[in-house]
Amino acid sequence: MNQILFITGNKDKLHEVRASIPAVQGVDMDLTEIQEIDAHKIIAAKLAEAQRYQSGSFIVEDTSLYLDAMNGLPGPLVKWFVKAVGVLGVYKLTESFESTRATARTLIGYAEEGGIHFFEGSISGTLVPPRGTDGFGWDSIFQPDGYEKTFAEMTPEEKSLCSMRKRAVEGLLHYLEQEEKVGAK
Repeated sequence: MNQILFITGNKDKLHEVRASIPAVQGVDMDLTEIQEIDAHKIIAAKLAEAQRYQSGSFIVEDTSLYLDAMNGLPGPLVKWFVKAVGVLGVYKLTESFESTRATARTLIGYAEEGGIHFFEGSISGTLVPPRGTDGFGWDSIFQPDGYEKTFAEMTPEEKSLCSMRKRAVEGLLHYLEQEEKVGAK
């Protein structure tokens, strides 16, 4: 498998991706992140910018939190919501609504000579008051369906059983394996 560079400054995300694709190498490249509610556009812009600085195959990911009661907001803007009001503030956004249902979604963009390919993983759940100390971002307020723990209360092994990032990475891995088979013929 050719070298793939994962553009991220988040060592936890890199660790999760490398658990499935050990050949991935992390690159902490400061790329502009456009403000957009379509994660595909955010990723495409980041990959285009990365290709101006360095050649090769890249992956960029966006992990978003879509609140049902807010018609999908904050979505890819969740990082900015957390920065402005904290995870407790994001949770409190749901208190005035009847529903605390949410979807956690990871979208991975993979850029190679042939273009950009997207791989998505998602899991439904509920927003709860912050619990747990592990994880990152909004992990302490997201409880996936079928689990009694938030992501921040889970061990890495437990989280990997339901991780939206792992699901997206598995899609990328399947694609890479198929490409490798085609290239070997």
